[in-house]
Amino acid sequence: MRHTPPIKHGTRISRVAGIATLVVAAAFAGTGTALAHTPGAAAADQKVDGVIVVAGNSCSWTNASTSAAAPAALTVDRTTVNAPGGNLACGGGIAASLNNNPAFTFDDTAGTARTDTIDITGRQSFISCRYKATNIVWDRDGTSRKYINRAFTATKTSGSFLCPGSVNTPVGDASMLFR
Repeated sequence: MRHTPPIKHGTRISRVAGIATLVVAAAFAGTGTALAHTPGAAAADQKVDGVIVVAGNSCSWTNASTSAAAPAALTVDRTTVNAPGGNLACGGGIAASLNNNPAFTFDDTAGTARTDTIDITGRQSFISCRYKATNIVWDRDGTSRKYINRAFTATKTSGSFLCPGSVNTPVGDASMLFR
């Protein structure tokens, strides 16, 4: 009989928690100042780009379609985020997909945006975790259309018993850029 070393339970749970956090934050992360709206640029083209880095892994997409130009109320079309219609891709062996078309409202006077619901599934190897976060508030970065998240918690709605029951995303770990 061959002896194999035991799997460290804490390591597996930490990795799954990291995956879950990455999945939730990856749903709507902006690409930063490199893509910031330039004064004098053409009218908004109703797109949103994103990227997030968590625990050394990143997820990103470009050119996801929105139903309107910010600051008008809009929805993000998940089919233009998820592959094959979109180009959402993650490093570190993680796959993520957006399960809904999130709705956003904007308050330019307050410099905020609000998301109704984000519903995300993340997979790594044989582990799949699905999470929902509701009423997420984002703060505008200056006068651009880049928005940075306030802290929020996403709750597990289905998936492996190895998935944490909820994941917290701290302030600034996600952002989005509407153009």
